[in-house]
Amino acid sequence: MKLTRHRLTACALAFLGASAFLISPQARAEEFSGAQKMDIERIVHDYLVTKPEVIKEAIEALNKKEKLAEAAAREKILTKDADKLFNSSNQAVVGNPNGDVTVVEFFDYNCGYCKQSLANVAKLIETDPKVRVVLKDFAILGPDSVEAAEVATAVRTQFKGAKFWDFHRKLLETRGHIGKQQAVAVAKELGADVDQLEKDIKRPETRATLEEVDLLAEGLHFSGTPSWVIGKEAIIGGVSFGELKSKIDNVRKCGKATC
Repeated sequence: MKLTRHRLTACALAFLGASAFLISPQARAEEFSGAQKMDIERIVHDYLVTKPEVIKEAIEALNKKEKLAEAAAREKILTKDADKLFNSSNQAVVGNPNGDVTVVEFFDYNCGYCKQSLANVAKLIETDPKVRVVLKDFAILGPDSVEAAEVATAVRTQFKGAKFWDFHRKLLETRGHIGKQQAVAVAKELGADVDQLEKDIKRPETRATLEEVDLLAEGLHFSGTPSWVIGKEAIIGGVSFGELKSKIDNVRKCGKATC
């Protein structure tokens, strides 16, 4: 396990605080002198050198605490904001809109792993007529990604269902960096009204849609793409077709992505 300087410092400060607590209340109320600070630092140093395993124990406890906090935050989103997550009017739904299991993908049009995952999502839609897929533009890879997401959001006012899926696939399959120019070109090629598209890009609802996704991702502690929600399970990173199918089957079998 690699220990970062930040975590080492945090551990040392925690021990320093514990040492200060052991000093009498009167002493704690007074500002430590330079000599006292040096003594405390020496005590901390000598203790950690003698018992270095304390650092590992502290980091493990911190990791456990952080994971519990993340799990609690995700559970809050999955219950309190479930409607925004699964049924928002601001999202794209492909596959079977009335499917019995919903897969939510947070993606970025410039994400290489999202491009790789496209084939798995496409296969899922083609082979499972009861799956419902929700696509959320989580544009985190720079201004071009934001512009592409804005275009895609505006395109949804003209393209629905399978038509939007065609746009989404073609844009993700576009080589090179993707921004507004590439997204508008794909929309135009598929028959979008470009003049109306330019107007819709500037609508406040477009920005509100992307902000909604950002808030959901923040609550779910998603920091990268692709990220997924299947059932009530949050998953970060690329997922194989087999894994996607297995989790969907589990939801049908026991109501959870992992039985």
